[in-house]
Amino acid sequence: MALKKRTRTRVYHYTVYAVIVALVVWALLATDWPTVAKQFANPEVALKMLPGIITVGLKNTLLFTIESFAGGLVLAIVLALMKLSSIPPFRWAATVWIEFFRGIPALMTIFAFALMLPIALHVKIPGGPVGAATLGLIVVSSAYMAETIRAGIQAVPKGQTEASRSLGMSPTRTMVFIVLPQGFRIIIPPLTNEFVLLLKDTSLFFIAGATPLTYELTTYARNGLSTYANATPMVMAALLYLIVTIPLTRLTAWLERRMARER
Repeated sequence: MALKKRTRTRVYHYTVYAVIVALVVWALLATDWPTVAKQFANPEVALKMLPGIITVGLKNTLLFTIESFAGGLVLAIVLALMKLSSIPPFRWAATVWIEFFRGIPALMTIFAFALMLPIALHVKIPGGPVGAATLGLIVVSSAYMAETIRAGIQAVPKGQTEASRSLGMSPTRTMVFIVLPQGFRIIIPPLTNEFVLLLKDTSLFFIAGATPLTYELTTYARNGLSTYANATPMVMAALLYLIVTIPLTRLTAWLERRMARER
């Protein structure tokens, strides 16, 4: 009976493999490859997109990501400490902020800072539309990173705090020099993932409007798609995203394995 069951399993696996191979072969034979190459990998269009898609699109994407991550990280530290505070109003305010901005789409937050506030309240945000979009992304990222930082702080053994206090360190010095460094060491992988998410969320900046010199990668490629009526610019943008995100995700996986071994 065991042999028959094993045989049935093998037959099932071979059948699945055969179906997959057949579908792949059919797709390869049925595809009009010259048309695909012309529409998705046109060298003439690719040359017209260079070097701007890198020097403008990719550069702005990385710049907006770094600004959003740095601003969000600073704000997230404040929110995490407020949520861990013994003062109830601080905890309530941090909880409302975190739950609200985690609960609504990032696109809506960017839209609010870029268009709703200037129109409804006549608020002028420095940096124009791009500055407003960056501020919106800072707010969104702060809400997510605050919970990550809070978890990292709470993961530090309480004995570390007790030992530092027994040495005469104040609560503030203990948090800054003992708890936070150890907490950040724990949360480096999820923070790296957050950086990758922010990198892709910069594609939402299109809602704010921008000048040709402030186009991020997706907007730059979309304009190329409209100009040349060809999908090659979008393929180029996807490849550039992958060139940046894949090493970061691999770094995150490596950090997680290393920290698991150390623990």
